[in-house]
Amino acid sequence: MDIKRSFVKQLLQSTEFNKPVNVKGWVRTKRDNKQIAFVAINDGSTINNIQVVIDMTSFDENKFKLITTGSSLSVTGTLVQSMGKGQTVEIQAKEVEIYGTADPETYPLQKKGHTLEFLREIAHLRFRTNTFGAIFRIRHAMAFAIHKYFNDHGFYYLHTPIVTGSDAEGAGEMFHVTTLDMHKLPKSEDGKIDFSQDFFGRETNLTVSGQLEAELGATALSNVYTFGPTFRAENSNTPRHLAEFWMIEPEMAFYDITDDMDLAEDFLKYLISYALENCKDDLEFLNNMYDKELIERLNFVVNNKFERIDYTDAINILTQSDQKFEYPVKWGSDLQSEHERYLVEKYYKKPVMVTNYPKEIKAFYMKQNEDGKTVRAMDVLFPRIGEIIGGSQREEVYDKLVTRIKEMGIPEKEMWWYLETRKFGTVPHSGFGLGFERLILFVTGMLNIRDVIPFPRTPKNAEF
Repeated sequence: MDIKRSFVKQLLQSTEFNKPVNVKGWVRTKRDNKQIAFVAINDGSTINNIQVVIDMTSFDENKFKLITTGSSLSVTGTLVQSMGKGQTVEIQAKEVEIYGTADPETYPLQKKGHTLEFLREIAHLRFRTNTFGAIFRIRHAMAFAIHKYFNDHGFYYLHTPIVTGSDAEGAGEMFHVTTLDMHKLPKSEDGKIDFSQDFFGRETNLTVSGQLEAELGATALSNVYTFGPTFRAENSNTPRHLAEFWMIEPEMAFYDITDDMDLAEDFLKYLISYALENCKDDLEFLNNMYDKELIERLNFVVNNKFERIDYTDAINILTQSDQKFEYPVKWGSDLQSEHERYLVEKYYKKPVMVTNYPKEIKAFYMKQNEDGKTVRAMDVLFPRIGEIIGGSQREEVYDKLVTRIKEMGIPEKEMWWYLETRKFGTVPHSGFGLGFERLILFVTGMLNIRDVIPFPRTPKNAEF
């Protein structure tokens, strides 16, 4: 009889005992004596394994030797209540088919503890560990929750370009995209590279943000969001930086900075509540294995109203504190992670939103305040992470935006399309960016951003 495959997660929740079932997965552990063997199988649907019981008196001993940690099986048998500790059900095997074996001498994931550093070196196999199974199931749940939140709130998902001619941040740290032969670069009369002969007929890069294009969509659809890969060519080999990462960037027409902050707080609380409700087993595992305060910290964010403070007040708090900071604090300087965490973890003891930053340390597109010194920026600061969201009300006044672009040395002719939205039916509008990996760091309690993306791209590393 051909029995349809069931996932381990379904079987562990089932109460339909004494019925034939089929499960397929990978062996986590095996123990046996001459009469009976116990094989734990996992298929990635849950952090928990299902126990398969094999009657050794009717099983080929040579075939059984091929069942090792890491080998893949199809097991057909009967689902029964388990008498053993730690599981409610198990499968009494009738048939076992071996798809692939794993030589115990060379298979790197044996039943012992492995460091996260070692697992990064075998990123093609680390999905099979409990830790990374939990992380990437949570990552999926968060991606789904992001789309669900915006869909349920009337936003439209906009796909913004990965290849772009603009630099959204004005930072200049971008990856170039070209089809030109690096060994025979065409030159113009003045000796510069002739990009007119390149694929797009101009100099292009990988995007650092979808924000500018999302703003264009918001001027017609009102509320839009992007969720896609972004790229920064920063030579930063830290536990917080990646060269390729994912960003969520909503843009809302007719929103001021307060509306923007309200949305950011509601959005973050929704996502974390979703994880607490839908990723319970995985969060409990990570809480027990890596971070005893993880679930408590997630509830802390959900249950506290975010404190909202002015940048100037934040600077005053930091300069008057007894805390010794590595980076000096003064008005006009950007807040470092240590400053942000002090405000969240020690001073307010709740998530903090900082507004009205000096315009000199913020991007050209931010709405200028009447004081001429600050802009309507807002950053959301979280425990352990520091900044998790950065956003602002956008400058909608054409003349002010042109002046700021000139001040920052951004070529006006390259921004003609962006500026035109301020000439034709301009509106107050706002938006923010949430780094997806920063969110996953917070929700999983991991300490290194390389451990929350399947295949990290960092300086001198593009393996797998």
